[in-house]
Amino acid sequence: MVRFIEGPITVSVPATSANLGPGFDSLGLALSLRDELSAEVVGDGLAVGVEGCDAEGVPRDESHLVVRAMRAAFDVMQGQPPGLRLHCLNRIPHARGLGSSSAAIVGGIVLARSLVAGGQLVMDDDAVFRLAAEMEGHPDNVAPAFHGGFVISGREASDFWATSSAIDPRISAVVYVPPNPVSTEAARSLLPESVPHADAAANAGRAALLVASLAGQPELLPLATRDYLHQDYRESAMPDSLALVRSLRADGHAAIVSGAGPSVLVFTDGPMQPLGHWSTGPASLLARCPEGWTASHLDLETTGARVIG
Repeated sequence: MVRFIEGPITVSVPATSANLGPGFDSLGLALSLRDELSAEVVGDGLAVGVEGCDAEGVPRDESHLVVRAMRAAFDVMQGQPPGLRLHCLNRIPHARGLGSSSAAIVGGIVLARSLVAGGQLVMDDDAVFRLAAEMEGHPDNVAPAFHGGFVISGREASDFWATSSAIDPRISAVVYVPPNPVSTEAARSLLPESVPHADAAANAGRAALLVASLAGQPELLPLATRDYLHQDYRESAMPDSLALVRSLRADGHAAIVSGAGPSVLVFTDGPMQPLGHWSTGPASLLARCPEGWTASHLDLETTGARVIG
């Protein structure tokens, strides 16, 4: 019989950026922008509170994605609580290519596991990752949301896999977020069923180079982030994003569409010291934020979802 712990549990889970240019559906990294989710088991019913980014458009019932993830995890652990009280502090903007749905799924699963006495014994980390990937449909965002850092992931038959890779501590990112969302489904619908063999080969080479670049050769990032498989095909859904990417890349910056877009991410160095010709530092990049957009300088987060209280 499942035994639930008393008192609220709070989980912090990071934003993520997937694809990173050539790593379509396989590369993702965590960013230092984090949602906080708090929940406790109560006598009956469901109460959901939401504040922060896009709070006005989020449901307050069983259809809330965090609640759905919690319910799925409780099913795995073979016991639903009599009632739940949930509060979400959203800092990750929704439908902008920064992993808000993955953060909700991973955060909900980790919350549920933490509310069960001995939850980590009943549901280990592999089970958490597998359930999150099944709910999201692909692992490239949920892997860094759960594990943190830079993660290479994929699917083999009916199973998912993920492995972490090194990040040069000098590298950070500037993220530009437009005011209007684009759904992942709409962005995916623009992709062709097949691409030229030459484009696939070029993309494979750039993805491999990107792993090496992030690990310790940041001067290669502008070359390594060139994409041939998805960004150009999605231009009709986010023309301003592609225009910004091209403008930044024309000046030698490692700019990409973040995830399915429409946010744009550009790799840079720390706040004080530029790394040769590959970056001019965050300050000059922040100044290039388009009117009506927001821009933030973020670290690459090494810690994934964690219980903080």
